[in-house]
Amino acid sequence: MESEQLFSRGLGRNSYNSITSASSDEELLDGAGVIMDFHTTEDDSLLDGDTSPGSNYTMSNGGGGAGASSSTHLLDLLEEPIPGVGTYDDFHTIDWVREKCKDRERHRKINSKKKESAWEFSKSLCDAWSGWLVVTLTGLASGALAGVIDIAADWLNDLKEGVCLSAMWFNHEQCCWDSNETTFAERDKCPQWKTWAELILGQAEGPGSYIMNYFMFTFWALSFAFLAVSLVKVFAPYACGSGIPEIKTILSGFIIRGYLGKWTLMIKTITLVLAVASGLSLGKEGPLVHVACCCGNIFSYLFPKYSKNEAKKREVLSAASAAGVSVAFGAPIGGVLFSLEEVSYYFPLKTLWRSFFAALVAAFVLRSINPFGNSRLVLFYVEYHTPWYLFELFPFILLGVFGGLWGAFFIRANIAWCRRRKSTRFGKYPVLEVITVAAITAIVAFPNPYTRQNTSELIKELFTDCGPLESSQLCQYRSQMNGSQAFPAGSDAAAAPGVYTAMWQLSLALIFKIIMTIFTFGLKVPSGLFIPSMAIGAIAGRIVGIAVEQLAYYHHDWFLFREWCEVGADCITPGLYAMVGAAACLGGVTRMTVSLVVIVFELTGGLEYIVPLMAAVMTSKWVGDAFGREGIYEAHIRLNGYPFLDAKEEFTHTTLARDVMRPRRNDLPLSVLTQDDMTLAELQNIISQTSYNGFPVIVSKESERLVGFALRRDITIAIENSRRKQEGIVLNSRVYFTQHAPTLPADSPRPLKLRSILDMSPFTVTDHTPMEIVVDIFRKLGLRQCLVTHNGILLGIITKKNILEHLEELKQHVEPLVISPSHSAC
Repeated sequence: MESEQLFSRGLGRNSYNSITSASSDEELLDGAGVIMDFHTTEDDSLLDGDTSPGSNYTMSNGGGGAGASSSTHLLDLLEEPIPGVGTYDDFHTIDWVREKCKDRERHRKINSKKKESAWEFSKSLCDAWSGWLVVTLTGLASGALAGVIDIAADWLNDLKEGVCLSAMWFNHEQCCWDSNETTFAERDKCPQWKTWAELILGQAEGPGSYIMNYFMFTFWALSFAFLAVSLVKVFAPYACGSGIPEIKTILSGFIIRGYLGKWTLMIKTITLVLAVASGLSLGKEGPLVHVACCCGNIFSYLFPKYSKNEAKKREVLSAASAAGVSVAFGAPIGGVLFSLEEVSYYFPLKTLWRSFFAALVAAFVLRSINPFGNSRLVLFYVEYHTPWYLFELFPFILLGVFGGLWGAFFIRANIAWCRRRKSTRFGKYPVLEVITVAAITAIVAFPNPYTRQNTSELIKELFTDCGPLESSQLCQYRSQMNGSQAFPAGSDAAAAPGVYTAMWQLSLALIFKIIMTIFTFGLKVPSGLFIPSMAIGAIAGRIVGIAVEQLAYYHHDWFLFREWCEVGADCITPGLYAMVGAAACLGGVTRMTVSLVVIVFELTGGLEYIVPLMAAVMTSKWVGDAFGREGIYEAHIRLNGYPFLDAKEEFTHTTLARDVMRPRRNDLPLSVLTQDDMTLAELQNIISQTSYNGFPVIVSKESERLVGFALRRDITIAIENSRRKQEGIVLNSRVYFTQHAPTLPADSPRPLKLRSILDMSPFTVTDHTPMEIVVDIFRKLGLRQCLVTHNGILLGIITKKNILEHLEELKQHVEPLVISPSHSAC
């Protein structure tokens, strides 16, 4: 969805609550405490009239209790939370400060009551342990769903080639486990497993058999793809894509209702299996993060502590994203670091512990299910018998350069294609697009054994070191003793024709994967990017590894190899190059560093090779950043117009707050409310004639001294609530935001008090504040808007939308003051 659509859905033109960012809860806590707890001063007389000097009170953001006095009306005595106030509409942002204040108030109330009775004490214990319980449930559900997805995807993927007659629910590998008729060279062939040609034509070889298998492979691929896109389109449109860009945006404080709901979870789980089995160039790892976050969101509704507080709910989602990566790669620690580095906008120590626990529980459940049948968490476990040597850093760095170039090219090409999809009629037919891409993928992939097989199996084969138990074409080397083809266990040897054939097939597979991944990522089916990127890097790495291996074999007297490689001794491990290339390409696309290295060595068990991984990943990031600092997820966030302020992006310009604030010189005046001299009719007129999501409240039109800030939604709900519960509220009723009602004639209708919805502590900056500081404040405090003042007089407002527009203008080298009034905010 485009940014203008986002802003128009309830946000309106020039809305300034449409966008905000997440922040650190501890910083919010400290910042809110400084801003919101204060003593009355001489300015308070401007707000409360007869408030006694020196009185001491505390305001809470979005709520403000006030004592009653004899001069107030009945409404003052009924001061209580208004139902609906403090909630958020779809495509709006949360108020982090208010949410944190609500949580602190809830926590104080529980602590004050826990000594009253055993029941209250047990309630406080339940509240304290609810966070651990919700992440435990999230980890259990994530691990179970990941195991089911892995097993089902493997079974459906093998269904494209044949079926197990002895047990229909077995995939190809499981079908041949108990067979006594398999051979070493053809260990995947057994009487129990029948190809479609054998079942339909009764023959296993020949042109007719090949054509029948080709047809059935394409038929099943198209069927799976069609079913997946149809389910997504009809039942859960949010189930498409990776989900990580949207989760990053949600964790920054944005509301996308239904994106983490039960229907999305159900459809994403089913369609992810179908999409992976269809053979499209996509993976299940990114969508598994989305699935885990759906579990976290659903379980959070079981506990009021999280269901009624959007900021606390995001702590659960951060832990859920760690559990998602934990089960996607079998990398619990890497999952925690992924959540910290890539997904979460804020990651306090408490969330770190819970993320670690959620990842642990999810990994334990997945290990118990054992979906890969190898008694390990991961599919790509490798054991290399040769250490790496110093001269190999050069090809490792070259692989890092390739990964950075591939990442930069992929991001630009994929974003260009997605933008074209949005702006042309082709994007209106998602089913046709998916079917077309699936058909091309299946038709081109079948003749090449390296593109026909499951991408995860391809990566596993490329990572594997050659030994006596390997029958792959990549391991067909000539024996040094008699020149015949053999499978040497521990020595470098000349490559046999099978290796060169495999090199050509891998080169064609590399080109195919590069092209198809560009057009596949962004389709209206669940589509992850981790596995395709790793496959591209693994293919390139294996090719480079074999090339270096043969170079060392035939030129062992070169100065590079002379010191390290003895004749007949182990020297080069091509599988290690595949692993390094996979990490480099994934790093080039996502721009991850620390978490990626940890994920890869957890994924493969190759802890000894962490230095080559670090060198390649860092090189990949540097090369990629030279062409653009955005990773693929940030690029898709910007493409979709999501309101996200990237904390990694630096602001180096010298503009001031007055250059960005609204209104501008030629704009309409700022829409404001006065604290005690407006009628209900005037207030409703302002609301009906504007589309802003909130209004600054000032002392008077003459003074323009700032009092606070009131949200449009809260005002509307408060008015409806007062009319429903109170008599005498009419259009002529005076509306006041002060502590006590203003002096009115005796025959005046009952006034309407709205102080409880007034934010008495809106964040303000002066007009000379550098924008570098303002942007940092928005990032760290998660502000929805910031008011600009001069000597206490309100001048304007800065919203996150204004900041994003300003950053975009600076990127395009447009002067910030040159802007049309139609794009101005409040």
